[in-house]
Formats: sequence, C-alpha cells, structure tokens
Amino acid sequence: MTTTTDPRPPRSTRRPHRSPLLGVLALLLAGGAGLAYGLTDGPGPPAGVVVPPGAPTGATGLHPDLERRLAAAREAAAADGVTLTLTSGLRTAAEQQELVDEAVDEYGAPEAYRWVLPPERSAHVQGLAIDVGPTAGAYWLQEHGPDLGLCPTYVNEVWHFELLAEGAAACPEPRADSSWAW
Repeated sequence: MTTTTDPRPPRSTRRPHRSPLLGVLALLLAGGAGLAYGLTDGPGPPAGVVVPPGAPTGATGLHPDLERRLAAAREAAAADGVTLTLTSGLRTAAEQQELVDEAVDEYGAPEAYRWVLPPERSAHVQGLAIDVGPTAGAYWLQEHGPDLGLCPTYVNEVWHFELLAEGAAACPEPRADSSWAW
C-alpha cells in the first residue's frame, strides 16, 4: 500500500481554510475577465501592471480574474472527481509577516526563506496568488492549471499558483523555492 505524504510545511506556516463559496460569489460579482498577471521578479506586480491602492477586488480580496480562473478550475476538477479548495488567498502585510516570523522560529533562517516571502515581495499580499488543497487537488491543478491560466510558481510548494502573464502562451518554469526573493 502506497501512502502520499503532504509536501507542505507544518500547519503553523499555512493560513486557515476560507470558504469556497466566497469564490463562487466573487465570480458572479466580477463578471467579465480582468487583467492577467504572471510571476513577479521583484516586489509588486509584474512589470507594466499597475494595481492602484483600493483597486476593486472580488469578495475574497483576490483580483477578480484570479477568482474567475479559480472558479473555472474548481468546476473542471469537480468534473474529474477531484476536490479543489482555496486554502489561502489574500493576506494582509501583517499576516504575511506573521508567517515569516513563524517560519523563522520553526526552521531558522535561511531555511524559512524557502517557504515564505516577506510582505513586500508576496503576491498573496496583493491578492495575486492562491494556495489550494487538498494535496490531490493541488496535484490536479499542477497538471491542468496552465491550461486554465493558473501557473505553478514553486517546485517545493505544489499548492501555490499565480496567474499566467497577459499575452503569455505558457507558464514560466517554476522556481525551486521562494528564497530567490530574499
């Protein structure tokens, strides 16, 4: 008998589950397609993308296009018999800093930097990244996400996704981990 181990770091470095019904509500409220975003090479959104303070977001605080794509992914996963849930989306800078602090306490630096970015570098703080679960759902999205405009971002975080960059034909290769941004 083969068992699958959860590749995620201990629970203390993950955010609690948020209701998937919020994503469906946001899809209905968001309507049409929004801007597409890709992976960032530095702090803030990708080059050429402006997200003004107070920019409209969906019911979960995520960019409406991210919510729309997540809803489409959840529907497609369900059609394949796979559960896909949003486990973390928008985080405040304070919540992100709390994750950094907890990871440093648990793993020490620089090992903690493989698992979490500082608030000024995190796409979660901008509403431009999602974490999904359960593990089977994350692996399903690894396979199907790029076709749905959701890109796996880090090799060591199978649950983390960001939007395919506007105009891009394919997702960039995932980075090994988040230590590149420290």
